[in-house]
Amino acid sequence: METKKRKYLQPEQKALNINLNKKVYGTFAEIGAGQEVARNFFQAGAAAGTIAKTMSAYDKTYSDAIYGVEKSGRYVCESRLYKMLDHEYSLLVERLDDERPETCFFAFADTVAAINYKRTIKGHGWIGLRFQLTPNGPPNDLIIHVKLKDQNTHLQQEAIGVLGVNMLYAVYKYHDDMNEFVASLVDGISGRLSVDMLRLEGPDFDHVDNRLLSLYLVKHDLTDVAIFSNHKRSIHASEFLWKKDLLVVRGHYKPFTNVTMDVYKSGMEQFIKEPDVTDSNSAVIAEITMEYLRENGDDIDEKDFLDRTEAICALGYNVIISDCNNHQALINYLAEENIGKLGLVVGVRELSAIIEEKYHNNQDGRLLVAFGELFNRNINVYVYPAIIDDKGLVTARTLIVPEGIHFLYKHLIDCKQIVEIENYDGELLKIFPWNVLEEIKQGVPAWENSVPKLLAPVIKEKSLFDYASQSPSIA
Repeated sequence: METKKRKYLQPEQKALNINLNKKVYGTFAEIGAGQEVARNFFQAGAAAGTIAKTMSAYDKTYSDAIYGVEKSGRYVCESRLYKMLDHEYSLLVERLDDERPETCFFAFADTVAAINYKRTIKGHGWIGLRFQLTPNGPPNDLIIHVKLKDQNTHLQQEAIGVLGVNMLYAVYKYHDDMNEFVASLVDGISGRLSVDMLRLEGPDFDHVDNRLLSLYLVKHDLTDVAIFSNHKRSIHASEFLWKKDLLVVRGHYKPFTNVTMDVYKSGMEQFIKEPDVTDSNSAVIAEITMEYLRENGDDIDEKDFLDRTEAICALGYNVIISDCNNHQALINYLAEENIGKLGLVVGVRELSAIIEEKYHNNQDGRLLVAFGELFNRNINVYVYPAIIDDKGLVTARTLIVPEGIHFLYKHLIDCKQIVEIENYDGELLKIFPWNVLEEIKQGVPAWENSVPKLLAPVIKEKSLFDYASQSPSIA
């Protein structure tokens, strides 16, 4: 289905619009890619109505003296951004609060690493905005992480400049429409960068669910991958997965059943047996794809999405939303985040679909390359068995694959790139999620025996998955 193109103002029009708003006034602190955001407001005209101060503390000693030392040694990071916002916003209010009682103050900050001469740094940054929506009102925070795609510094600086304008315009013009808010962030720069983390917090946005903001990032093609924590807060892989070993479990999660729990348990047991993986340095995360969310057409049922993620979060797991149907985009994304060993857990049905897709779409001599991209030395695919119709129990070893790929598939198993999950609970294979879902909807009490004990009361209390509180009447 063709998507209707959005109409939007050009960056200079947005900047001028903000400059002419007498109630909006603030500061810009930019590190790493020039003062490109402030420059857009200066060039638009009437900037004196918006800008109290601009600054750039490029030297680390100067920066540390103003914002404090980063213990991690990384300056392009989330904690640096918050230090900048804390300092600049408090200074702004301290100096101007009494002078401008009718003003909505803001502090804009960014810390960016643009592409370097040797192309060893591709370009990324943390960008934030602390702002008031009403004079003397409490401040709110908009925090994003951006990856830059342009191949030279000048273009990346330009893209950051436009993005900053879009952010400031969005918080004052689109704060009542979150879909438009998110989509507008890449007005004029679509395809030149990706926004893979967005967090909007504050008293004026207590009603906004950041899980939906993560969904909108993927839905509107701002990124292929977005992550939020089990506390339903948007997070970024670089901040919590730095050099950790990661196990990703892809699933429908409709609902999360005892089988799913066994997948996590047995999958992690298998994962930490790897010689270069340690239990203390490993993490597991749930992945839901847009493909699974669009099972009934192109539209996404937001309640269905929230129901699935509510259950996952209730059990203590972080969540990846991705538009990565065949895992490759996810693998590429995570590879850029300096994680250690990566494990992917799939059901045998999904493995079959992956094998078939790669086989039939690579008949032009690229078959080995296609499989090599997925099954590389730093990735293991762990396969959970299933009972499939008249085939009975199907495991990774008993899965029937196309004849033309049989020897390659056997090689992947023999060299343990594809690994059978061994210590699974065979009794749980009799639980089928679609049956459990129907029981929940119809109020058949048996469903409670098919989901983790912690989850049953959550489903009831929050009416997840169209839970029917009354058992069906018996004729």
